[in-house]
Amino acid sequence: MLVRLTRIVIGAPKVVLVGALIVLVLGGIFGAGAAQGLLAGGYSDPHSESERANTILDDEFARGGLQVVVKLDAAPNVNMATDPTARRVGEQVIQQLKAHSFVQRPILSVWHNPAAAAALQSREGNSAIIIATLAGGEGKAPAHAEEIDDQLTGEREGITLTVGGQALVFGQVNTQTSRDLLIAEAIAIPISFVVLIVVFGGLVAAGLPIIVGIASIIGTFALLRIISSFTDVSVFALNLTTAMGLALAIDYTLLIISRYREEVAGGRNRPDAIVASMATAGRTVMFSAVTVGLSLSALVLFPMYFLKSFAYAGIGVVVVALVAALILTPALLMLLGDRVDALDLRRPIRRRLGLGAPTVRVAEETWWYRAVQFVLRHAAPIALVVVIFLLVLGAPFLSMKFGFPDDRVLPTSATARSVQDEIRRDYAEDLSSTVTVVVRGASAQDLSRYSADLSKVDGINSVSSSSGSYIRGEQKAPGSPADTRGDLSIITLSTNATPTSEDGENQLTALRDVTRPGSEVLFTGLGQRNVDTVDSIYGALPWVLAWIGIATFILLFLFTGSVVLPLKALVLNVLSLTATFGAMVFFFQEGHLGGLGTTSTGYLVSTMPVLMFCVAFGLSMDYEVFLLGRIREKWLSSDRTREDSDHAVAFGLASTGRVITAAALLMSIVFAGMIASQVSFMRMFGVGLTLAVLMDATLIRMLLVPSFMKLAGRANWWAPGPLRRLHDRIGLSEEGAKT
Repeated sequence: MLVRLTRIVIGAPKVVLVGALIVLVLGGIFGAGAAQGLLAGGYSDPHSESERANTILDDEFARGGLQVVVKLDAAPNVNMATDPTARRVGEQVIQQLKAHSFVQRPILSVWHNPAAAAALQSREGNSAIIIATLAGGEGKAPAHAEEIDDQLTGEREGITLTVGGQALVFGQVNTQTSRDLLIAEAIAIPISFVVLIVVFGGLVAAGLPIIVGIASIIGTFALLRIISSFTDVSVFALNLTTAMGLALAIDYTLLIISRYREEVAGGRNRPDAIVASMATAGRTVMFSAVTVGLSLSALVLFPMYFLKSFAYAGIGVVVVALVAALILTPALLMLLGDRVDALDLRRPIRRRLGLGAPTVRVAEETWWYRAVQFVLRHAAPIALVVVIFLLVLGAPFLSMKFGFPDDRVLPTSATARSVQDEIRRDYAEDLSSTVTVVVRGASAQDLSRYSADLSKVDGINSVSSSSGSYIRGEQKAPGSPADTRGDLSIITLSTNATPTSEDGENQLTALRDVTRPGSEVLFTGLGQRNVDTVDSIYGALPWVLAWIGIATFILLFLFTGSVVLPLKALVLNVLSLTATFGAMVFFFQEGHLGGLGTTSTGYLVSTMPVLMFCVAFGLSMDYEVFLLGRIREKWLSSDRTREDSDHAVAFGLASTGRVITAAALLMSIVFAGMIASQVSFMRMFGVGLTLAVLMDATLIRMLLVPSFMKLAGRANWWAPGPLRRLHDRIGLSEEGAKT
């Protein structure tokens, strides 16, 4: 198939490239608006208890939307609750909020809810907050919050107004992500081009991977816009699209061009060299893309659309990068011919030094071959030392904790972050920690008893329901009839416990242990959402791991005909990723080295480790396929003795070592561009993938893989008789293996 496709492409390269240019221009125009349809949330399981409770609050009580907070600050000697100017400004703000159809009731303020003064007015008295909730969910509420921010932020009669709240957090995360994306591209593309010049030596050859990478990004942006018209897609999918589109295109193009140069140096003419390159390197690229795509597709098994979005984006960018590499690369090579090495910066340097033209050396004469031979001679001690080193790096992984993202994912300069920081510091209570309980089918007497029992739980300041307001089991005030509609009732619990802390988790457990009335009791709030999200991830995780493990094993078996090599790949990849996760806990959860510029909350955002696992696992298999493809090619052309197995390993690593190292360096540059992100968990994503790629390409591919294959010898290629016969019948043939 690849040979036929390649012959068609090189038969009319100009037509192919003109057609591709037209498609890219149209795709670029269409995909330019992709970000407008993407959402900033998606961290919750839509079928979880907290989300079911929020749906009832929204549908039956017109409550439960994302929170927006308006903070009013006056001079130090002003008491916001009694000062007439402060009250007048506060009333103006409330009326402006009520004018918006998307603002839900009630709107809380110290002037209308004096019983909640501890949560609505600072300890010093000169600061107060007005709290409302916004309809529209994670899709529309952030935009509504930004509209309120534009309308209210400023100064009135000496009172400073600042807007915050979860809705604005999502909105500012969305805006910040778009800025970070441009910065990441501005960092990654120029640096990658410089490194490619060093790798290829020439400006023209270095430009080919960049062209294919940009084409991949444009194509995937258009695809994401189409997908977002049918389902919810997270805005963070754009970051993965940009990073992986560029990284995979560079990887694939680098492998193909390197093989093309090798074929030309071996005496083939240009068309035959291109066909041979696509039959070998192109086949490896195609198989690698399938492996990466299957790893990322596992994310669709999680219920939250934040993770599903990365499956959509990941599969899309892999497909587009593959098509671009298989079509654009041979067309460009055919059209450019010898000019692919034009503007070779090495030539003037070599002329000045009196050296001849650079030559392609056989693998056995390279430094890589000698280095691998050293590893093979000391396989057991090297394997032992590297495994111990990776286990030590991964030790912090054992204390990993998951949590729900809050305002602290934003930089301290973001207004939504600064408002919440000031509330945590200056206010006695934080209403973002409020626990809400939805009760169905409870009598008035049962509701009163249940509300009183909840107020007895340690750390609960007060409990309010339609039956009354309770403190330490005693009723202190009458309740609001609006808190009950039909057989549904709302109970609101005020607490000082941080929802995602250990105290908050223990308190939530104690609340849930209180004897429940009625036919249904549902908890919601940040603490419950955190529990639900972690439970949903753990619930889907076995299926995700099984899908990745089984799919990878089957694909590598079809690729190699061995059952040993797929098992080796799975074990080494997990070992490498454990070390990566250990580093994430060390930096971002425990806050060492200043959390690399982020705020340590004592946990990792729950969706990020599984996302990193799927992405990093797929990318590590990318290099595994690159390496095994060349090793197997040499093995099949040998007499298949133990010595031939060792030689195939050394030859494969020597042949691909430079390419894998260069590809890993380039991919790490692309992911390192994401480290500039001001959204903390995207910075963690960039750091984690950068470490994973570099660790995999060095410690794993260059040390552990050859050590393992040396120790296994001919057993590397073993499979039971029935499976070997199955592979002979349906396995992927090695076209050009004996060329």
